[in-house]
Amino acid sequence: MGYLRITICALLLAAAGACGRNGSAEAETDAEAAQEESAPQNLLYGIDAEEYRTETGEVGSGETLGKILGSYGVPARTIDLLDRKSKDVFPLRSIRAGQKYTTFIHEDSLYAPHLDYLAYEISTTEYVVFGFHDNDSVSVRKDSKPYTLRRTKKSAVINSSLWGAIMEHDLPYALAAEMEDIYQWTVDFFGIQKGDSFTVIYDERFIDDTVSAGIGRVWGAKFTQSGKEYYAIPFRQGGKIQYWEADGGSLRKQLLKAPLKYTRISSRFTYARKHPIYKVYRPHTGVDYAAPKGTPVHAVADGVVTFRGWGGGGGNTLKIKHPGNLVTGYLHLSGYAKGIRQGTHVSQGQLIGYVGSTGASTGPHLDYRIWKNGKPIDPLKVPQEPAEPISKQNRPLFEFVRDRITAELNGEVKPEERITQLDSLTLPGTAAPAQAENGDKE
Repeated sequence: MGYLRITICALLLAAAGACGRNGSAEAETDAEAAQEESAPQNLLYGIDAEEYRTETGEVGSGETLGKILGSYGVPARTIDLLDRKSKDVFPLRSIRAGQKYTTFIHEDSLYAPHLDYLAYEISTTEYVVFGFHDNDSVSVRKDSKPYTLRRTKKSAVINSSLWGAIMEHDLPYALAAEMEDIYQWTVDFFGIQKGDSFTVIYDERFIDDTVSAGIGRVWGAKFTQSGKEYYAIPFRQGGKIQYWEADGGSLRKQLLKAPLKYTRISSRFTYARKHPIYKVYRPHTGVDYAAPKGTPVHAVADGVVTFRGWGGGGGNTLKIKHPGNLVTGYLHLSGYAKGIRQGTHVSQGQLIGYVGSTGASTGPHLDYRIWKNGKPIDPLKVPQEPAEPISKQNRPLFEFVRDRITAELNGEVKPEERITQLDSLTLPGTAAPAQAENGDKE
């Protein structure tokens, strides 16, 4: 009987313990559920929109932020305080007509409306939030909308120009600029013909999975010009990611293909051109690029400015000396970039001046010339020396990346076979990540 009493007691105690444990678990679950329910369900610009009445508007022509805030009852002294506090984050005078804004309004116990926040959209991705708090304090917060990346592969046949093909196929405009930057040493964009084509793999940014917000990395490209294919393979060597040809040669060359963008060739290198002003045949040992006045002109290679001044019929002229006894000339400029003078060292791609029509000229254009050992040569036929190729140490890893990228460009690959990062790749059959030569960090 005593044994039975002890057993029953033990069972009761065990049951009680179990109930306690189950009760504790249930309480934890309930707490977690309550916490989830209390978390903001409708975040807008980082603000819990469920707590407010929101209104959206658009900045009108000539409208100031002060005027908008005043219409919501924000006093002048608070607007002045906000103006001073926002100077280093986003000056109030920087708002532009046509941009969207959203206000967050709460009502007090007497149902009087009070503006707590105004979110102004700087761009598709960036915004700034102005806050109005108790004790007449204000806050300014600049942030970016979260976005997702969508890997995309697109192909297009060119009918007129790269930019024309981008627009015809409704591709992001930034893609044209990115491809021109990648291929600026290799592809002659002024020699594009109908039927040339390209395929490109890139990340496109989307806000709310619907609004396109630009592009991320270009993961590879193939540009076909006059039947010749030019691949662009991203790979990290020497501490930075650059683009390489399929054989491991660098797409970077000694000279840029051209010193400016978005133009057309109006006159080519010849020893017998009828001058448009003097009406006589004379040599034209350069290439004329027709472009709007003010179009930026860039140095085609590293060098030193040897001449800046009036060049007679050439108008405002710059001459730059480069390694290999090369000199480039830029004629008819409307002006020079800041800091450009005789003796200035310039880098490839650096802004040096602007297209104009000075001197003997019938319209705005750039007359671009090259001399080698003092003799003029055709800028469109300059032999190009590539930059340093893929090193022997990096070649196995590069070929692994190249094969995956070219397979994706020319067909379809499984998601797990795509190259999605370039910092710590592992070759098949090896355990440790392969490191690029000269380090693998920027």
